[in-house]
Order: sequence, then C-alpha cells, then structure tokens
Amino acid sequence: MADEIIEPAFEAAIASGKINGAVICATNANGTFVYNLAIGERTLLSGEKKPQRIDDMLYLASATKLIATIAALQCVDDGLLSLTGPLEKFAPELTSKQVLTGFSDDGTAQLVPAVRSVTLEMLLSHTSGESYEFLVPKLAKWRQQNEAPLAEGAKRTVEKAFIDPLAFQPGESWMYGPGMDWAGRIVERATGTTLGERVRQRICKPLGIPLDDAQFYPVKGESVRVRLVDLNPGDPECLGRAVLGGAGDMNARSEGDFGGHGLFMTGPDYLKVLKSLLANDGKLLRRETVDEMFQNRIGPAAEAGHREAMDGVTGVFFSVGTKPGSKVGYGLGGLMPLEDAEGWYGANTLTWGGGLTFTWFIDRKNGLCGLGAVQASLPTDMKTVSDLKQTFRHDIYRKHAAWKAQTKENA
Repeated sequence: MADEIIEPAFEAAIASGKINGAVICATNANGTFVYNLAIGERTLLSGEKKPQRIDDMLYLASATKLIATIAALQCVDDGLLSLTGPLEKFAPELTSKQVLTGFSDDGTAQLVPAVRSVTLEMLLSHTSGESYEFLVPKLAKWRQQNEAPLAEGAKRTVEKAFIDPLAFQPGESWMYGPGMDWAGRIVERATGTTLGERVRQRICKPLGIPLDDAQFYPVKGESVRVRLVDLNPGDPECLGRAVLGGAGDMNARSEGDFGGHGLFMTGPDYLKVLKSLLANDGKLLRRETVDEMFQNRIGPAAEAGHREAMDGVTGVFFSVGTKPGSKVGYGLGGLMPLEDAEGWYGANTLTWGGGLTFTWFIDRKNGLCGLGAVQASLPTDMKTVSDLKQTFRHDIYRKHAAWKAQTKENA
C-alpha cells in the first residue's frame, strides 16, 4: 500500500509467488537523484531462471501511448501536422465516420453525422469519440452486428482494427480508446516512414538510446530477445501476457506498428524519455510544445464525460492511483491531477501506465519522474499488483525527499 516501502513490499510479493520481479527507475530533472531497482527473476524458454536485470526489455502496453504522442507532436513542431486543424489529408477514414447514438427497438444502429472534425489534439487526449469497444457496450454491439470474428492467425492494420463509429461527438466527452493508434498511423503517412523507425531516429537517437532497444512487436534480433522479460514458457511468442493479465491477443492480431500498445523498451531508456520531458531540455520537442503537453485538454463540453468515466466501474484503471473524486484532467499523453497531493504528485503531473502492471509519471512541480514495471506471475493477482504500484508511486517520493534532506545536510 501507499505507506509501505518499495524493497520489503516487493520482496514479500516475490517470496509469496504473487509476482516474479520488478524494474523500477526514477530520477530528477538534472539526474543527480537516481533510483534503479531490478528485483526477482525471470524464466527463459529453456526453463532456466535468470535474475531480473535493469536493462531487460519490457513490454510497455499502453505506456507506448506517450511515445506515440511525442512522435505526433514532433510532426507538429516540424510543420507536418496541426494540433487543432483538420486531418482529411492524412486520415480520411476519420473524417467519414459517423457517431453511434444507440439502437432502435428493432436493433438497428442509430448513426448521425459528426458535427465537427476530429483533430490531433482530440486523438491525443481521448476526446475524439474514438473508443475501445470493450469499454463502450454500444460499440461492442455494433461490432457484433457489422464485423465478422477475426480468423485464426489473421492480423489487422490500424485502419482495419478500428473501424467502429465514434462513441460521441468529437470534443464533447471522454473515453479511453485507440486515438494514439490513429495518431501513429497519421505520423507514418505524414513522414513516409514506419512509426518504429520514426521513434528510433527522432526519440532514441537524441537521447542516446540504442536503436534496437526500442522495437514494436514482434521484437527481432537474438541479442535483444534474450533480454525480453516475457520470453518465458508462459509466453513463448512474447506477447506481453503477464502485463496484460494473461491476454496478449492485441499484439498477436496487430499488423504494423500500433502507437497504442505495441512497443518494447528497457526501463532506463523509457526513463530517459520521461526525464527529457521533465527537464524540458529541447531534445525531443520544442519547449513550448512540452508545456502544452501539461495543459488540461478536458474542456467544458467533455468534462462531464470524463468525470463519468472516472467514477464508473472502469475508473479504477483510469485513475492511475489518484484518490476517487479528486480533481483531475487529461493532458497530451496522460492523466493530470489538477491539485497538489501532500507529499506526492504536484498539480499538473502527467501520468499513465500500461496493461495491468506498468505505471509512469512526470511531476514537473516537484522535479521527479519515474516508472514502475511489476513483473506479475500468472494468473495475475490484481490486488497485489495494484498495491505494489501504489507503493512505488508513494515511496519513491519519500526516497526523493530523504535524498534532498541528506544533500542539504551535506552541503
């Protein structure tokens, strides 16, 4: 829980068999505070057990969305895209979508035209109407009526995977969805290269990240595959099953680079991305663009929908550790607490996660960023994993505060 200490809490969970291990990384803006922990072990396909290493490749799941957001904003900085302009040139599929309002008594889908265009800003803040069908019952029903089940072994591109109508009028509500998948596809169309290559050239290179250490599924190269945390007997295809609570079909069904879920990186390399945004060092984006990432994008029209989602049954996944009912918004790439929490997140901290086990944050007010990657055993013990993520989120602040006090005392 929040009042526990990272090391004994994680060691106890490993000893009980509830998790296999963890990778935790945190730092401040100038890199003088560093916390790196690799704990536990992983099991290779051969059955051999290896200690968890800090440079093991992690499956990011939805933590990929932050990377896709940066790639899209780089296109804005380069003049290739507009944050608020129309997307007809690069995403005509989005401009032709209608809004699903419900179903008539005979089961016929009720569709109405969109009253405004979907923008890149909407895609990056989940206010576009693009929503995951497993979170919106009416979209799930529409899929049952209009889409045949995917054949065994078949794969889908972004365009084919997310053909659903919009769940609400663009800009008028909020729901988690494939906006970053579409944003990644738009980046590819605007730049003429794959999202993976764009990430390697425009995110990895400036930060000194080895290019092979950022790959979309399927990960290639034996020197990298031997460091894949999920390369074990329970996940021979390395689909990220432990991160997704035993599932993994998202990667198995994906054709191409999906900006919403498909990336693998190491913990320290992902931390370099967080640190660059925290320091606003200009290596990835214009400083003004980074500032825009930390601005609340939930306008008055979308606020009620966002609150409803946060307070609903799935709100536990959307809250990212914040207290129920707390004042929160959404920036470009993550949730934003809008008020200070004593001893914890400062106002306008940007935070999100991936699957059931990965979480990250960037707190510019308190000068701290970090990630916690719990390596769950299967079946996933959700309470244990949730508690451990919360232990990380809070105890890393205590460790940072203790470091600052000791530094001040030594000065």
